[in-house]
Amino acid sequence: MQKIKVMSVFGTRPEAAKMVPLHLALEKCSQIEPCVCVTAQHRELLDGVLAPFGITPQFDLNIMTAGQTLSDITNRVLNGLQKVLEESRPDLLLVHGDTTTTFAASLAAFYAQIPIGHVEAGLRSGDKYQPYPEEINRKLTTALADLHFAPTNDARANLLAENVLADKIFVTGNTAIDMMKYTVNPAHDFICEKLNDLDFEKKIILMTAHRRENLGTPMENICRAAAKILDEFPDTFLVWPVHPNPAVSKPAHEILGGKERVLLTPPVDVRDLHNLMGRAYLVLTDSGGLQEEAPSLDKPVIVLRDVTERPEGLAAGTLVLAGTDETAIFSAASNLLTDEKKYARMASAPNPFGDGNASERIVQAILGSFPPGT
Repeated sequence: MQKIKVMSVFGTRPEAAKMVPLHLALEKCSQIEPCVCVTAQHRELLDGVLAPFGITPQFDLNIMTAGQTLSDITNRVLNGLQKVLEESRPDLLLVHGDTTTTFAASLAAFYAQIPIGHVEAGLRSGDKYQPYPEEINRKLTTALADLHFAPTNDARANLLAENVLADKIFVTGNTAIDMMKYTVNPAHDFICEKLNDLDFEKKIILMTAHRRENLGTPMENICRAAAKILDEFPDTFLVWPVHPNPAVSKPAHEILGGKERVLLTPPVDVRDLHNLMGRAYLVLTDSGGLQEEAPSLDKPVIVLRDVTERPEGLAAGTLVLAGTDETAIFSAASNLLTDEKKYARMASAPNPFGDGNASERIVQAILGSFPPGT
């Protein structure tokens, strides 16, 4: 029987972290021939995710350049993937989420008349500029996709409201939760040596911040809020794996670099990140992935955004939306550091984003969409 050739295309570390468990599930399926194409939209952050799992991309566009713009990324992915698709002719191209790689790869597959499967489909904030450019990347990918793997029923409802056919939508859970089955280990020794020296008797606050819409004054507000939390709560310790973008690293080091009880590191391995999160007390983030992952580790999340495309977490009580106002961030953190009952409610709330079996559901959906002999 001829195998279904499935190509996964991704370019950033968050995409890779969520596509690794799916690729591993595809490899286990005797009816599927999987392959990987990376765009390397984020070269230095991508490679470290794949190596521990023995994943070697069959195609590497290596598009990253210094100072790259969104237009640069889109053009290079379109041009590079055209040649790859002409050579490989997959039966299905899988993309993930909302990056510029995701949109451009979907457009390239559409031009080549290759069906597209969208993993983590249907998330919406309702604001085209928040997150930017991700909200529109995701909506444009929906318009191009043939199969939509929605993580939640709310995401499915968003797709139905945009006239996506019901029989092309599969509610699967989020593959981010699948990944944690491979990475979380109570006996984990951190690859970043400085993390091994942390005193986990303190209330470790894990913070990440890097969104484009948060650059400038919002990022400075986030840094000042973190400094105020440390000043007011001497039992806390802040750990921030800092994104290499100078617009992030400059205010991070200027405002927090000289303070006590602060550890600023380069971006860390995904295994380090998940296990650090598991041992932390609280998570402050503008990341989408951490909003999904932290609840599986019973960690409350303060979201450093004005809107979120993951409202399921707000409804479930795993997330609180603080925005980027210094006072609002401090107030949200202060409540969780002083109100034990509120902390316990958030920490024990069930994760609405999945049960760790999303990848297997996606594989079955692919098999059902490509009957034998097609």
